[in-house]
Amino acid sequence: MSDAEKGAVGTFLEEIDPIVFAFGALLTVGVIGTFFINQSLVENTISTLNTVMLEYLNWALLAIVFAIVVFLLFLIVSPWGKLRFGDDPPEYSFLSFFAMLYSAGFAAGVVFWGPTEALFYYDNPSPLFDVGSQSGAAMSVAIQQTLFHWALPQLAVFTIMGIAIGYFAYNYENVPLRVSSALTPVLGKENLDGPAAKVIDILAVFATIGGVATSLGFIGSQFVSGLNYQWGIDLGNAGIILVVTTMTLLFTLSMVLGVDKGIRRLSNFNMILFVALLLATFILGPSIFLVMLGTQAIGGMITDFVAMSLFTGAGVEGGTEWANTWTVFYWAWALSWSPFAGLFIARISRGRSVREVAFTGIVATSAATIPWFISLGGTAVWMQHNGVADFSQVMAFELGAETTGFIMFDAFPLGTVFMIAFMFLVTTFFITSADSSTLAVSMMTTGGKAHPSNINRIFWGVVLGMTAAILMILGGVDALQSAAIITGAPFAFVCFIAMLGLIKHFSSTEGRLLLQEETVLIGSSRKPETESPSGPGGAVETDDD
Repeated sequence: MSDAEKGAVGTFLEEIDPIVFAFGALLTVGVIGTFFINQSLVENTISTLNTVMLEYLNWALLAIVFAIVVFLLFLIVSPWGKLRFGDDPPEYSFLSFFAMLYSAGFAAGVVFWGPTEALFYYDNPSPLFDVGSQSGAAMSVAIQQTLFHWALPQLAVFTIMGIAIGYFAYNYENVPLRVSSALTPVLGKENLDGPAAKVIDILAVFATIGGVATSLGFIGSQFVSGLNYQWGIDLGNAGIILVVTTMTLLFTLSMVLGVDKGIRRLSNFNMILFVALLLATFILGPSIFLVMLGTQAIGGMITDFVAMSLFTGAGVEGGTEWANTWTVFYWAWALSWSPFAGLFIARISRGRSVREVAFTGIVATSAATIPWFISLGGTAVWMQHNGVADFSQVMAFELGAETTGFIMFDAFPLGTVFMIAFMFLVTTFFITSADSSTLAVSMMTTGGKAHPSNINRIFWGVVLGMTAAILMILGGVDALQSAAIITGAPFAFVCFIAMLGLIKHFSSTEGRLLLQEETVLIGSSRKPETESPSGPGGAVETDDD
């Protein structure tokens, strides 16, 4: 029976994985329902879980993300990089592939934090560096820390999941395109429908809802703040729900159009507007200073990369709190996005090599991200340091971080035009992110179907929008950060096991790269001797006998 004969509802009911869909939906819809019944219970639960995660798992997140970065850099230069995702040619051009990967990965966060983050480090530098608050030296350190947070590490957790899912799904029969497939070498192909795989897919749904709702909340708050700052329009809680609902409708429309007509075209447009706004900011800002500042910050990031990656703040006054507030939060946020981003990367990577996906995922995207933060973050810091614009209320948390971009662009010629373009870019980047994430959740809950039904996609789109609105009403940015940490921290271990599974599989099928094949990792490598007569051809005595 064709899909047309079954009808939309019949197709939806037939395609879903009942266990993953039911548990994923119950978890998220249950939280939404509880919010309307007992708001304080939801708020207190989020706060408690956030505290537990930060106290016991912060070091693990730092170590795991660092290990993943090192492994991906190794894949780019190693013989394993030549392995391909199936035998078909790539479905999309490289530029479209890059634009979709970037837009669907974390571009909404890049736009939100671009003009803002360096200001916080300028005012409160990392305790790892011995520089004074709002000093000249703090300017370079602020950009360095920002580049570290938004270049290789965040991108790495998306990429490792994309490689692990895509490689096994496209190279082996009966391996579906879903998150649990990343652990094929660990679980075994025959167990991908077993309890452990179901738990991973349910966790992936929950993590994706938390991570994407966090991003939607950030973008929604930025949009609402922009209206209030520029035109004095205070929408309140009802306005937040209205804005989020409108954005949900927009990305649902894009989602229904599909990957080619929806996500691909909008992603290409996003990148054009992204580059245009970047160039305009660089030209109108302190251009020569930005070049020098960026050069110094990039050099510092390379030099201090290991120390920054593993800085827990132990023994440093305020160090652990600082690391938890910034680095650990970012890694948890990225990890909460890793199931959907990895699944989407796998979806668009058929026909490409492991090296090409790894390079695009962490190097090409970093090359696009670094100039953005140097230009916008550097301009904001320069304006504050030289009194061109006043961001003191933002740094003192009297104004939300989302207002920084509007204050900065207001100091430019034709500032209103820049602010409108900035808000438009924020919105369109979010649409592509939410679009691809909803597609990924729909795929997770259908057992890996590449083209889920519209009913499935719309259901998860509504759930995402409602979750984001609730988090914004509960506590704004603080609640959004807590949600990301709670949902992302457990997935760090899934990413780590996926990396170990890739190493195990590549070593067994393509040969070890560090140890010779005869090397035994555990136990004795000597074979037991058998008795034979002495003399010619018999046992030979050695010094070991």
